[in-house]
Amino acid sequence: MDPQPAGTTPFRPQVQQTGDTVTLRSDHLIAIWHRASGRLDVSDAQGHPLLRQADLAALAQGRIVLDHAAGDALYGIGGYDAFQKDTSAGLLRDGKQVAKAGEQGHPGAPFVWSTAGYGVLVDCDGADFDLAQGRIAIDKFTRPDADYYILAGTPAELFGELADLSGHAQLFPKWADGFINSQWGIDENEFRQIVATYRAKHIPLDAFTFDFDWKDWGKDWGEFSWNPVKFPDGPTGKLKADMDALGVHMTGIMKPRVHVDTVEGRYATSHDLWLPGEKVSPDYFSHKPVRDIDFDKPAARAWWFNPHLRHSFDTGIVGFWNDEADTTKSNTQFLNMQRATYDGQRAYSKLRVWSINRDFWLGAQRYAYGLWSGDIPTGFASMAGQRERMLSAIDVGEMQWGMDGGGFHGHPSDENYARWIEFGAFTPIFRVHGELNEKRQPWRYGPVAEAAATRAIRLRYMLLPYIYSYQHRASSAGVGLVQPLAFAWPHDVKVRNDVQSWLFGDWLLVSPVVAQGQTEKRIYLPAGSWTDWFTGKVYAGGQTITVATDAKRWSDIPLFIREGAIIPNQPAMDWTSEHPVTTVDVDMFPSAQATHFDYYDDDGKSYDYMHGAYFSQGLGVQRTGGAIHVDITAGTGTYRPALRFYLLKIHGGSTTIATANGQPLREAASLDALAHATGEGWAHGHDRYGETTWVRVAAAKAQTIVLTQGKPRSPTVREENIR
Repeated sequence: MDPQPAGTTPFRPQVQQTGDTVTLRSDHLIAIWHRASGRLDVSDAQGHPLLRQADLAALAQGRIVLDHAAGDALYGIGGYDAFQKDTSAGLLRDGKQVAKAGEQGHPGAPFVWSTAGYGVLVDCDGADFDLAQGRIAIDKFTRPDADYYILAGTPAELFGELADLSGHAQLFPKWADGFINSQWGIDENEFRQIVATYRAKHIPLDAFTFDFDWKDWGKDWGEFSWNPVKFPDGPTGKLKADMDALGVHMTGIMKPRVHVDTVEGRYATSHDLWLPGEKVSPDYFSHKPVRDIDFDKPAARAWWFNPHLRHSFDTGIVGFWNDEADTTKSNTQFLNMQRATYDGQRAYSKLRVWSINRDFWLGAQRYAYGLWSGDIPTGFASMAGQRERMLSAIDVGEMQWGMDGGGFHGHPSDENYARWIEFGAFTPIFRVHGELNEKRQPWRYGPVAEAAATRAIRLRYMLLPYIYSYQHRASSAGVGLVQPLAFAWPHDVKVRNDVQSWLFGDWLLVSPVVAQGQTEKRIYLPAGSWTDWFTGKVYAGGQTITVATDAKRWSDIPLFIREGAIIPNQPAMDWTSEHPVTTVDVDMFPSAQATHFDYYDDDGKSYDYMHGAYFSQGLGVQRTGGAIHVDITAGTGTYRPALRFYLLKIHGGSTTIATANGQPLREAASLDALAHATGEGWAHGHDRYGETTWVRVAAAKAQTIVLTQGKPRSPTVREENIR
């Protein structure tokens, strides 16, 4: 559990005693304890049964046993490591399950939950779960006095409560939502050339991660310091200054091991910082003797962010790729390795912490902790298998997930690379990597793959306002950018184990192509109305559709817009903060039901947002009768972004009158005329989605906009955006 929980409203249930029964009521559940029989019945706030604990006395034997309705879909506990070939179980959990951190991309948590509306969390360091015949049995939890929690609600509510208990994820810096190129086998000269090529080709890039190459590995303090031969401008800070000007953040690999015959190794020996029982062994890279630091020791964590690592941070290594701390039996070794970095950086700098790590144990999210799926092979089968790895990680509470795009082992085909980039553009952490001397820049895979990859990366950057708002939600509310479909449609049995598609934010459903040479793909669309992002074709939900896929140019991404969608976006830039954004476009697809989006922004780099320095504004839309209503709340927070206007793109229907706060808005003859005018106004025309009304309104202030709908107009105005 979070040792320093944020201030939340204390749980104060209503308590009622009648005879031998004690009833506890809260906003979400009702728990009735039958004292004579020792039975505990748990239902939701409406009285629908959720769980029954038939014998509380079993707790004395170190066993938690809860009965539930047969047929309830269960999730959580753990995912898949990089080596598991059989992932046919998908997301559903049944039978014997072990809650553990595991190795190579494995996520774990002592948490099981159901779309039937409940979850069970045990405060322990590892446990065995047995899920069978309508029963959840939990034992072998490491604490004899372990607390356990019963949660109730929708999937979003369950994960909000999970965050309250285990700790809220830290908001990553804004650059971390961009594209990250990682490489093993590089020096400063090649790095500068790669960055220059990205910028010359206008392929967006925000960060570059170095493998062993950045370190002075094997020398005194070499685990924490720049290699002055490979990166001569690294230790001086000149490389950082040059990359800052180009919008590129440098991040570096960190290992849990330290060379024994060095100054720092002798310090670790004298201060008992080594992992107990581990023998000295030759490092596979330096071939010199090493041992692992035991990060479960507070003294080791306090020492880790030492002056040498602080100097590397000051000179440009502003994010950390923690590797190979998953080889011990400790569930918390990796968690505490990043905790050491997090605590050290937070005490030293106002810049936000960023990391990726190779396994996950619930609670790690408190320390700005992302998970990547380990040293995976290249190829289409491996790429396809990343879907259940990502979604099962999210099902245990790790909302920040990424992978070695292109695969770590081997060299992807041009087609495989292009499709992998398209997949990666719709994951929380968007990065590429390969083994020694493998290059993962788009231009290395031929012009067709480069064009497809570039288009996908630029689409990601166009969606940055949408993405960043949901990344903030991951931190504040526990539900992140990517959601399994069961989060939004918990009662649809067809999405219970669907790994083909997922929600990207609340309003986009993506189903990347993961098969070689595929010419068509069958995709299940849940209830509602769905619009193809690229073509504007509308599909009724609740059915499986077949869409054509481009097997020659690999240029398509099956991407669908949910009815009611509100999607802020902006022109793609070469990096996330290349220039201030004064106008944010907002695509709206009104439905008969009111829908909402919380637009969010801040400085993107510091923790000032925690102290009120943010900008947030609610956007809502609804179609009622012959009108469309757009409600915009007043902005909150003390941060003042460059944003001056929203350009609302309201799709569907012909507008005859547009008003803001009861006053008529000035109508422009065309979208182009509206763009060249000053102040607020509106125009009507057509785009690929059909009839569209564009409304430009001032940001930050409260607005009520009403579009009166009339007969369809002829398509005299047309917006042609390449997305």
